[in-house]
Amino acid sequence: MKKNMVIIHGGGPTAVLNCSLYGAVKEALTSGEVGHVYGAVGGTGGLMKGRLLDFGALPAEELEKLPHTPATAIGTSRDPLEAEDYARMADILAERDIAYVLMNGGNGTMDACGKLAAACAGKGVAVMGIPKTMDNDIAVTDHCPGFGSVARYMAGTLRELAVDVRSLPIHVVVLESLGRNAGWTTASAALARERAGDAPHLIMPPEVPFREEEFLDRVKTLYDRLGGVIVVASEGIRFADGTPIVPPIFQTGRSTYFGDVSSHLAQMIVRRLGIKARSEKPGILARASIAWQSPVDAAEAEEAGRVACRAALAGETGQMVAFRRLSAAPYRCETFLVPVEQVMLGERTMPMEYLDVPQGDVTDAFVRWCEPLLGGPLPAMARLDGAGV
Repeated sequence: MKKNMVIIHGGGPTAVLNCSLYGAVKEALTSGEVGHVYGAVGGTGGLMKGRLLDFGALPAEELEKLPHTPATAIGTSRDPLEAEDYARMADILAERDIAYVLMNGGNGTMDACGKLAAACAGKGVAVMGIPKTMDNDIAVTDHCPGFGSVARYMAGTLRELAVDVRSLPIHVVVLESLGRNAGWTTASAALARERAGDAPHLIMPPEVPFREEEFLDRVKTLYDRLGGVIVVASEGIRFADGTPIVPPIFQTGRSTYFGDVSSHLAQMIVRRLGIKARSEKPGILARASIAWQSPVDAAEAEEAGRVACRAALAGETGQMVAFRRLSAAPYRCETFLVPVEQVMLGERTMPMEYLDVPQGDVTDAFVRWCEPLLGGPLPAMARLDGAGV
């Protein structure tokens, strides 16, 4: 009798999480080796409550919508898990005759993946990890599915914002980006530039300590020269001692809900410099945009789901699918498997060679690394500055 498979999502959604789901489901359904392909409705908590969706019973046209649907069609969670929970999940897998488990998520989910694999050791259950995070902070892999799309969103919407500010250059705009401890998303805004000197004019990732007087001096200098200034600041920027510049409004376990950093900085500019300033905070809109979904990101996310499925069917367990870059121009990447214990709760911040700290910017090396992940050029904006009479 054929064994069953379950796919579990964990952590915050992305614009391509359903692409990985689609790849895994299609691979399993067409393999001829799997009985039922289930989705745990609501993450690990859904599995423990027996809430399973049978993908084989769904209309084919609904499955085909998955790659073009943001977030996750089966739901996700941030449920804290204890040792007894992993033992309970192992028992449920046995009860449901599930021999293949695919866990799709970020650092916390990979930690759960490793612990579930350990709980299932010797029980004939293969547990595989599929990386997912818009923060791009999972260790070992070159990049993570989810990041390319949020990078395209940040670069594309900032390019639009830059045209607006350039049209009426009377204020400073502070754009806040997601990313608790890693500045990849913040840095990706640099890809908005069409020519030297374009916005963003100041990039503030969490890897670089915030110094208030230095920040205000830079903003004043930029404003005096340009009139209209765009600053991109991470939600996680902090002082040199590690203290967030705005105290978190809520914190539980690994989950931190930061205060409004962009509003705080805009108000600081108004109070201290007497310059008009405003804040913008796309927040989860940045990770939920299908309009800005990167084709490269979508294709790689689907492939990660397919590779994880094939690996599980081949008997691999306790591994995560990762990406290795072969070349940047032309862009080529390959998948490989990494032991999940190498990425469990590991956090990959931006290397200093990608940050131009003195200029409050990123380096050309980062731009070359990031550009292919956007999946193609951004819309070009009209410039009429050479048509004066």
